[in-house]
Amino acid sequence: MSGITTFDTIASFRAALTEVRRSGRTVGLVPTMGYLHEGHVSLMRRAAEENDVAAATIFVNPTQFGANEDFSRYPRDLDRDLALAADAGVTLLFTPPVEEMYPDGPGGGLTTVTVAEVSEGMEGAARPTHFAGVATVVAKLFNIAGPCRAYFGEKDWQQLQVITRMVRDLDFPIEVVPCQIVREADGLAMSSRNVYLSPEERAAAVVLSRALRAAAAADDPVSVMKDTVATEPLVELDYAELHDDRLLIAARVGTTRLLDNMEYSR
Repeated sequence: MSGITTFDTIASFRAALTEVRRSGRTVGLVPTMGYLHEGHVSLMRRAAEENDVAAATIFVNPTQFGANEDFSRYPRDLDRDLALAADAGVTLLFTPPVEEMYPDGPGGGLTTVTVAEVSEGMEGAARPTHFAGVATVVAKLFNIAGPCRAYFGEKDWQQLQVITRMVRDLDFPIEVVPCQIVREADGLAMSSRNVYLSPEERAAAVVLSRALRAAAAADDPVSVMKDTVATEPLVELDYAELHDDRLLIAARVGTTRLLDNMEYSR
């Protein structure tokens, strides 16, 4: 596709970014699992605006999915993703097959990265192997990409904390750049998994952002979130928590698990 060069091997992507830096240019990196939406695109635009070269990765990482999760049916549309990434200003795109990232098999190699404490609770409790998979694949991508700014959305707030702490603790030459959540007009946080929702479930899912807004200035925000979600019979609350001045919520809408969060302003 005009304006964008794709790479499917580690060696070729690493060489391309090394050449960018050798010429004195800066790199902005946006790691994704593809099936791009406006949230991803906003990260790519910012990477393009703040750096000489915007690079992105599309890799549905099997090691961050649990045994009964949706790896096989996770939405994929590479042609559409290429067009969106190119329009957003991405010029270098890494799209490795699983065997390139994990030559020893889709379960990964013998080495994993675990970030204690910030990986615990919330998503860490609900999905016990998830953050080890996330931290390991992001560590691999950072090692492949080399020094850069890396852009991540705040929707996956706990994931952002895990990656930020990993970078700090392991001295990666990476600047992690947090980016605000992008929402639909009715307040639903954009997610690739929203495509799973039926029309009725899509309407019900807005209760997550409604619960956050109601709780944002409440004296007892956790109770407000729980009570608000309880008004929507199609939504089953997983957790609602206040953590480090952040309200966090996760719930199942039908068979689809959604996350959202908002700053606690009280």
